[in-house]
Amino acid sequence: MFADSFLALERAHLVRLAAWGGASLFLGLVLLLLGRRPGRSPLLFHFGLQAALWGAIDLAFVAAGWKGLALRDLQGAARVERLLWLNLGLDVGYVGVGATIAITAWILGRRLGGVGAGIAIVVQGLALFLLDARFLVLIHSFV
Repeated sequence: MFADSFLALERAHLVRLAAWGGASLFLGLVLLLLGRRPGRSPLLFHFGLQAALWGAIDLAFVAAGWKGLALRDLQGAARVERLLWLNLGLDVGYVGVGATIAITAWILGRRLGGVGAGIAIVVQGLALFLLDARFLVLIHSFV
């Protein structure tokens, strides 16, 4: 019973991550297309570029994760939990790096492209943090 329930939690997490990745990729591509117009906004273009790239990476992780879905024993579930803790730390790092890029781009020359890219990285980091934290809370409430 444990393995089936844990598998359902993992699958739901991957579905949520796929929805986020797909939305990011779609929005990013729309912003990239809008950014190709004359008089484009470098902020929106670079935000769109980052969103599309992160969305594609998220979808690649979902594909790899989906392929690795399997019934897990307690030790396998503990490995997933440790990986989630690592991901949470990385997510916080993404937010910090994105904020640093945006602030630095603004301070060192009002570079709107850098500001857009930095903001997009912050958004991705926050979203991934929330998704990973939700999965971790569900695991802890389950076990």
